[in-house]
Amino acid sequence: MPAALRFTGEDKDLTLDELAAFVEAARRADIPGDNPVRAELSTSGKIKTVEIALGGDR
Repeated sequence: MPAALRFTGEDKDLTLDELAAFVEAARRADIPGDNPVRAELSTSGKIKTVEIALGGDR
């Protein structure tokens, strides 16, 4: 399994601040901007987790 950066909402769902922290961490890790982001959604459509592969694994 490739290494990945994964963020989960502190409560149940990610907040805008948590999503911004995820993007900032990905930028600091030099993850290319064109890497796809995977997200797990709740049944109501809110983001529960986001994940992006480190390096060239897409």
